[in-house]
Amino acid sequence: MWTDKQRGIRVSQEELLCKNACGYYGNPAWQGFCSKCWRERARPESTSREPRQDTRPSNDGAPPTFSKFEEKKNIEKGRRINTMRRLFWGTPSPPKHQEPSESHTNVLKAYQSLEPGDFPGFLKILKSPSSQRLQSRCTAFLNTMEAYHHLPVQKQSDLVQDFYQSFAEYFSSFPEAQVTQIMEHVEKLIMTRLHKWVFCHDSCDDEQKDLALQRRIRSLNWVTPQMLSVPFPDKKTAVTGDPFLPAITAIIEMDAKRAPQDKLVCVSKCSQHVFEALSTSNSEPANADDFLSGLIYVVLKANPPRLHSNMQYVIRFGLPHSLMAGESGYYFTNLSCAVAFIEKLDGPALNLSPEEFEAYMLRQRAPSAGKKRLQVSNDTQHLFEELTGRQEKLDQGMDALNTQLQTWVQAVHSQLDEATAQLALVQKEITAQAELSQVFSSSSHDASLQKDGEDQSVLVCNDEHAGPKDTDS
Repeated sequence: MWTDKQRGIRVSQEELLCKNACGYYGNPAWQGFCSKCWRERARPESTSREPRQDTRPSNDGAPPTFSKFEEKKNIEKGRRINTMRRLFWGTPSPPKHQEPSESHTNVLKAYQSLEPGDFPGFLKILKSPSSQRLQSRCTAFLNTMEAYHHLPVQKQSDLVQDFYQSFAEYFSSFPEAQVTQIMEHVEKLIMTRLHKWVFCHDSCDDEQKDLALQRRIRSLNWVTPQMLSVPFPDKKTAVTGDPFLPAITAIIEMDAKRAPQDKLVCVSKCSQHVFEALSTSNSEPANADDFLSGLIYVVLKANPPRLHSNMQYVIRFGLPHSLMAGESGYYFTNLSCAVAFIEKLDGPALNLSPEEFEAYMLRQRAPSAGKKRLQVSNDTQHLFEELTGRQEKLDQGMDALNTQLQTWVQAVHSQLDEATAQLALVQKEITAQAELSQVFSSSSHDASLQKDGEDQSVLVCNDEHAGPKDTDS
């Protein structure tokens, strides 16, 4: 499954599907089954540990028939349902629906108008008086789970999954897509509060497996992309940065999320970034083998914190449809395959002999040390030449800028001198005009005075001539 002389890693679509051929994605954590088939197989095993009153032969000596087995299974299922009903209602049997049909219809209409991904809108509808019944069920379940947080984690997982199923029955008249949307909000509401009680529970060995997986990944830090047949960019692109860095960041962020669907969103983002990195590194479209190889490389480079616990948390408390089908189910199945590959990694999977693989693991050998040093030297030389060229361009630019600055200063000084000379000429002209106007005003004043004197002398002369005429008469 994992080895190939040319590609290194191969996985077919059939190997990702459930062993029961139900059409859903399987998972190594469920021994290749989907969550539904795995639970159906696990529950009869738990009932087989019960006292065997029903397995005795009948009066006629015939062995127990399949109908007896089905009857016992139905009894166990009914017992589990009654347990869940006691958690919700506090009584052995649930009360019958008492709300009026009109109120029930209004509640359904409110949830039907809910936009996809509108979690605040869902909380607003759930807190409304018309949804008091559903809110009470959620509150009762949360209080019960917190009160019995010491239960085994598998029992807690069964209780949460049964709650999902019983809550979804309230919206049985809705289309499947709307029910899925509502249940995603319910999952986020429930598991955000229960995260601190059920994540990495004391009843399981998730913490020890996390440490073992981290040590395993650290011991494989010598694995190169070429060993995994991962298409990697050329030297020029490699100098600028690792194209898988966004995928590494996304898978590390998974540990900071609380709701299983938010952790699946991180897995989906990581997988999408892997496809983007592969598309930039290779001219051909990325296939399933390249994607799985790239995902393994990302996990080895990132070494995500508490990876096993996060995956088990999603498996135990996530919605079944998120893992059994769809894009998130495909990505999560590939992540599980990548972790299983890392745990069982050996020499043939990397096209290495057992002796070479052991030498790498014991740090007695480094992968292509001479070529690696040569590549690092070439990359350093290329980077140095690039920096030298940038420095030369920077020096040339500074010289050109200095020349321009000096030219500009000279131009400013010449303009300033020219403006000063023009100002002096203007001031002289203004002064000359002022003096000329003063001279003109004084000469005009003298002329006016002279004219007034002449007028007076004419009047005197006229008076002198007029005097004798009056005498004669």
